[in-house]
Amino acid sequence: MTLTYIANLRLPTEKAYGIQIAKTCEAMANLGFSVTLIFPHRRNPFIREDIYSYYSVKNNFTVKKIWAPDFYFAGKLDKISFYIKSFISAFFLSFSALSQRTDLVFSRDEMPLFLLSFFRKNLIYEAHNFSSCRKLFYKRFKSINLKVVVITKHLKENFTKIGFRPENILVASDGVDLSDFDIDISKQEARVKTGLPSDKNIVMYTGHLFEWKGTGTLLQTARLISNDRFPISDSKMLFVFIGGTERDIKSFKQKAQGLNNVLILEHKRYNQIPLFLKAADVLVLPNSTREEISRSYTSPLKMFEYMASKRPIVASDLPSLREILNEKNSVPVNSDDALALAGGIKFVLKNPNESQKLTKKAFEEVKNYTWQKRVETIFKFIEEDFKGVLGSFKME
Repeated sequence: MTLTYIANLRLPTEKAYGIQIAKTCEAMANLGFSVTLIFPHRRNPFIREDIYSYYSVKNNFTVKKIWAPDFYFAGKLDKISFYIKSFISAFFLSFSALSQRTDLVFSRDEMPLFLLSFFRKNLIYEAHNFSSCRKLFYKRFKSINLKVVVITKHLKENFTKIGFRPENILVASDGVDLSDFDIDISKQEARVKTGLPSDKNIVMYTGHLFEWKGTGTLLQTARLISNDRFPISDSKMLFVFIGGTERDIKSFKQKAQGLNNVLILEHKRYNQIPLFLKAADVLVLPNSTREEISRSYTSPLKMFEYMASKRPIVASDLPSLREILNEKNSVPVNSDDALALAGGIKFVLKNPNESQKLTKKAFEEVKNYTWQKRVETIFKFIEEDFKGVLGSFKME
């Protein structure tokens, strides 16, 4: 059984989609598929390792880089260069997929699947967003009854509203590799290894510093708590931000000027993150409600990583996050509200017994969201349509 995974993206990458793709390919290969991951050859000046070492995945699938033009326009024109490159590389990737015999083609990129849909029917589309700009693709996918995997319930609602059959859409949240994050190390040991202070209450955020992820609100929370006149002031609290691009980190540091309770660290390798999470007292998911991607479409990898790390979680109370998090496994707070976020953090720190119950519940529930279980669910979903391919398919 052969499967081609098309990623019209740069790999490896410091962005979360790279983890999701690599772990998905590994899990598919674990089920017995001969998996080939194809993507355009694009330079990443910040990452020298190959996919297997960078994402800590087994070398059980094949990586195939397809030549495609790689160029950049300066300043604001860089976005234009991205779209041009994506359009061109989609053709090269589609041609490569057509030239090899494969039982299934899987992708989260619309353009290659759109092109392939005129020649192949063994296609599966994974949607991580919804946009009216992609109506041409959606119309084509709907007309051929393409199987669609989405990461939130709201995404499924949007696809059904434009005519997709509900039975052709599977909601499968993102996941985590428990073996990477459920590591046997104490908080103090983790702090020694990461160089974080042992005498602080560490509130941690990992990931990119985009506004829709709520990092500005968390920074404002740090500012409130640093003010001695604030009711829940805590001089022992340290807010640690890990991640972001070089440009975003520079901008974020300017916003945090004057705050002695904030530590902004550079992007860390994937295999370093579990150690940092273990060093925290509180893990924060402060997503904003102001953008649709945050309210309805996101299934953050960090959410599952937080749950697997056995540390208390304070998170924005949003529909997208509510699909996984609730009052029994986390502390939900109003989004875009620095005061509410501060209250949630304080609750965790002042109620260790209750926090431990939340942590235990979160870890028990995240066992249902491994990459392996996710892939098995996807193949069960497509089993009826691809009986010829999956006839000898066995799941543990």
